[in-house]
Amino acid sequence: MTMLRALLCLLMGLILGNQTVLAAADWKVGQARVDITPAKNIWLAGYASRKKPAQGTKHPLWAKALVFQDPQGEQAVIVTTDLIGLTRELSDAVGKRVAQQTGIRREQIMLNSSHTHCSPVVKGCAALAYDFTPQQQKEVDDYAQTLEENLVKVIVKASRSLEPANLSYGEEKATFAINRRGRINPDGPVDHSVPVLKVTDSEGKLKAILFGYACHNTTIALFEFCGDYAGFAQIALEKKYPGTLALFVLGCGGDANPDPRGTMELAEQHGNALAQAVSRAVDRKLDPVQGPLTVRFARTDLPFVAPPSKAELIAQQGKGDVYTQRLNDYLLGQLDQQGSIPTSYPFSVQIFEFGDDLTLIGLGGETVIDYAIRLHEELSPRRIWVAGYCNEVFAYVPSERVLKEGGYEGGGAMKYFGWHGPFQPGVEDRIIKLVHAMLQQK
Repeated sequence: MTMLRALLCLLMGLILGNQTVLAAADWKVGQARVDITPAKNIWLAGYASRKKPAQGTKHPLWAKALVFQDPQGEQAVIVTTDLIGLTRELSDAVGKRVAQQTGIRREQIMLNSSHTHCSPVVKGCAALAYDFTPQQQKEVDDYAQTLEENLVKVIVKASRSLEPANLSYGEEKATFAINRRGRINPDGPVDHSVPVLKVTDSEGKLKAILFGYACHNTTIALFEFCGDYAGFAQIALEKKYPGTLALFVLGCGGDANPDPRGTMELAEQHGNALAQAVSRAVDRKLDPVQGPLTVRFARTDLPFVAPPSKAELIAQQGKGDVYTQRLNDYLLGQLDQQGSIPTSYPFSVQIFEFGDDLTLIGLGGETVIDYAIRLHEELSPRRIWVAGYCNEVFAYVPSERVLKEGGYEGGGAMKYFGWHGPFQPGVEDRIIKLVHAMLQQK
């Protein structure tokens, strides 16, 4: 029937010349947004060097949700957040509560974080980067509870606003991202592609724009709540297309930074550049995206190198920088309380297949760009969109190349997340093989 409908639309187009022919709506889509800006000026996330909490708000932080439903009733949910990241515990708690209220399963919900470094600390995310007073910790705990409520609320609200819709997809480019590992590898890769999923109603009116970019939201290191370039891009798009919901999905930007950076003006400049790229796609005819919708979720263990012994940890007490010492004490605490130190992390992969027209692959953690590049090569000619920072930000996820090169993304940042690290060699192949296996499932 899908093929017949397409042929009929083509025939009508030939008959009517330049007149626009609207296809029958293939989907139902619901959407919602909720303000997740903290009520208090609590501590900002992302830069361990900060010595004071937020001093104000440049613009609100948002959680936004799209719920897709195909003609067979299968659903998928995409939630975008102006946050540093989420934890597995928080995402799973949200999923459990949403399932109880709507019947939408946990594996149907993909939660992406923009990783703006001008957002509040999320409880448990890079927890060893901070040393809070009891009152500061209480504020972080209170925000986490409120955040969970808001994430549940935005998904439930979107699921109850389903309306007939059509989807279309295209790509553009923005060029302000650079590979930030230049001192280690001057030729490190970068991805300038801007994927765009356009949602229109049955009359052809623009309702929502889901778009992405693979670059850290680290233009600024100020003391105001702000979505950085991704926040400014969403604001610009919603201003240009009134009544439209703009949602940003961060790609595999673990090793990319905006360039230049350092001021609010530059954050807005990059945001406007990204919004212009998205607009170029939105304003032209994009390729239709049809169903059926297929949803998959799986995990694979990523082993760490062998953990230190208790004797080694005791010998290292008081040595190294404050974060190394903090990790050392944390690991000793794990040995005392649990009897062991974790030897691996259960890495998550989530896949939304929109028929044969688009495959969205969501990877957990701060994933570097090599994953997107390799998956595009190995899955060609399948049209794919690879996102990082999905569902949980638990550590940097290096490719084999980055793991060998070392440095911050290769293992140096593990201490902020509470892992002894780095990962063992083979981490990249484990993840890529899981993606292939999931796509081959029937």
